[in-house]
Amino acid sequence: MRLIFILIMTISLCNCQPKKPDLAVIIPENFDWQGHRGARGLLPENTIPAFLKALEFPIRTLELDVVISKDSQVVISHEPWLSHTICSKPDSTPVTEKEEQSLKIFQLTYAEIKKYDCGSRGNVRFPSQQPMQVYKPLLKDMITAVENYCKEKNRTLPFYNIEIKSMPEWDSVFTPAINVFAQLLIDQIKSLNIQQRTCIQSFDVRALQAVRQIDSTIVTALLVENTDGLETNLEKLGFIPNIYSPYYQLVSANMVKMTRERGMRIIPWTVNDTITMQGLIKLGVDGIITDYPNYIESINK
Repeated sequence: MRLIFILIMTISLCNCQPKKPDLAVIIPENFDWQGHRGARGLLPENTIPAFLKALEFPIRTLELDVVISKDSQVVISHEPWLSHTICSKPDSTPVTEKEEQSLKIFQLTYAEIKKYDCGSRGNVRFPSQQPMQVYKPLLKDMITAVENYCKEKNRTLPFYNIEIKSMPEWDSVFTPAINVFAQLLIDQIKSLNIQQRTCIQSFDVRALQAVRQIDSTIVTALLVENTDGLETNLEKLGFIPNIYSPYYQLVSANMVKMTRERGMRIIPWTVNDTITMQGLIKLGVDGIITDYPNYIESINK
């Protein structure tokens, strides 16, 4: 089932041309527009330039993924390895599919990770993405760059939606034990003094359970791509998170109603055309995660 959704997502994400929205849509004042991996449709994903680019648009929240390096650094990366689709080795040759999972971030120091260029090759799924030489940043370096940018531009400081990239089979191989992972992230968030503007999300219920055990005041979001239904997913989690975040094609009027009844917000991912954005807004979602923050302005007009 996971592969089916990934295939659907791939087809959807390739649509990089905005469609003209219905001007009748009314967007709530505090609608949570989120830049997926910064602005993946425009600049290399999960990089400082992509996050800064997203801030040029009406983005309220920066969405990102984190993993842990050998030296216990919190690194921004979607995969816990150097991906063959976007990364090149220090000698400038592309990482191959065969070798990518041997390049485990958890087994590399950040100094080693930083030698890999994960932007010059672009991304075939996002033809509008501008290639550039860039490396995977540390969470603390990205936050510092973003906060400084906002102060210089007199822009409202953003929120952060940080995904713990974990699953049981990755434990002690691609990622540390889940309680260690959660603690490292929370410690970093608190040291950066952004806990009041941060949500921790994950598909892995263990990650959110660990976060809740460490600090129950931190906002959490359950990411969902299965068809098990809201009740089953919440039962697996064991508590009501602040946000329910399903794949956008799973969203229905009934799902929106059910999240409201349980006191949750609903923020679907990843929506890359304005017609779909418009439909979801009319259904009553509280935010939208998108690779193309530049589309927001066409809906706001």
